[in-house]
Amino acid sequence: MRISIFGLGYVGAVTAACFAKDGHEVIGVDIATAKVDAINAGLSPIVEKDLDVYMAEGLKNKRLRATTDAKEAVLNSELSLVCVGTPSRPNGNLGVAYLQQTCEEIGASIKDKKEFHTIVVRSTMLPGTLRSLVIPTLEAASGKKAGVDFGVCNNPEFLREGTAIYDYYNPPKTVIGASDPKSAELVASIYKDLTAPLIITDIEVAELAKYADNAWHAVKVAFANEIGVVAKAFGVDGHAVMDIFCQDTKLNLSSYYMKPGYGFGGSCLPKDVRALNYAAKTKDLELPLLASVLPSNVVHIERGIELILEKDKTKIGILGFSFKAGTDDLRESPLVHLIETLLGKGKDLKLYDKNVNLAKLIGANKDYIMHRIPHISRLMVDSIDAVLEHADVIVIGNGDPAFKEIMPRLKAGQQVIDLVRITGQKSEKGRYEGICW
Repeated sequence: MRISIFGLGYVGAVTAACFAKDGHEVIGVDIATAKVDAINAGLSPIVEKDLDVYMAEGLKNKRLRATTDAKEAVLNSELSLVCVGTPSRPNGNLGVAYLQQTCEEIGASIKDKKEFHTIVVRSTMLPGTLRSLVIPTLEAASGKKAGVDFGVCNNPEFLREGTAIYDYYNPPKTVIGASDPKSAELVASIYKDLTAPLIITDIEVAELAKYADNAWHAVKVAFANEIGVVAKAFGVDGHAVMDIFCQDTKLNLSSYYMKPGYGFGGSCLPKDVRALNYAAKTKDLELPLLASVLPSNVVHIERGIELILEKDKTKIGILGFSFKAGTDDLRESPLVHLIETLLGKGKDLKLYDKNVNLAKLIGANKDYIMHRIPHISRLMVDSIDAVLEHADVIVIGNGDPAFKEIMPRLKAGQQVIDLVRITGQKSEKGRYEGICW
């Protein structure tokens, strides 16, 4: 395939060299003549393991060259990758000046091009940027329509400095958000020889996926460092602790606990995070990340409460209020706090949870229910039907599979607020709203 790559910094240079090695005909584009001259001399414009070898090979095989002429590059390629920088602005926002300028150049270049051209943005950008900036800029400069006259995709990169070439050929996944199926298929064909999972998704999902990755990596570094300083303060080997932590690939390094939903609760997480923070204070340690965990949980719990209150309905039904499905444990359940807050606001509540109903009669939680939260006990009903008959707003509080069947049973005007994503649907105004989707 004939490919032009705009921006010959870290991502652009590595991508260009690897594409050329894979047999594609690559034209690199940059306003910096020093970078262009380096590539045309078979030299790497950046320091990266083995990149100079790949550059020299691309030049020798006449699969790689560079230019400062954007139009020449576009007219001689089928697909353009945008790899320009999106640096932080002083206020922390994303800087998109280079991105906009590049899109203006590409748009002007495809104005008179008869063939369908696909533009793929690899630059890291916030969700909505492709639709609010990239596409309008390309359409204005070209006079053409995205998805009809030209294609647009987001294809985030997952390259680490120092191992970028290895990461290119061994990525954790390949993500493509596309404006049209034709463009998605074209971009996917470039990566057909890679063994990583290929994920074609919505444009905005692809944009945010890169931020989720980088934020998680930053959290992991901060978490390991904070556990390390606590370990040292107690005379414990922090590396030994984290080595054990990382051997758990069922819970610790896995998809468990990684789906958006409601706040956490139960008998372990709140008290243990609280105790760890207290222990740090006794050693005069600052743990900003771990100290923020419980406040973050409280904010998210309040977010769910606000979702309910803004519906401005009096009759509320709660389906599931133990801290998670399949248990009768109400200790520090975020749903108990939600229920008590709604009662304080004068709401008329009916509650159903089959496991808590059993616990009310025979379980270990009987004393807790009858003596600590008797006002909640009096609101409990014996069936889902009783909740649906009563409520104008139905809140899904935990993931009991029985709650999946309620959507077809809603009456006119009834609304569902889902705190766990009991179904796969997205929010639908006036009928269904998920707390994070």
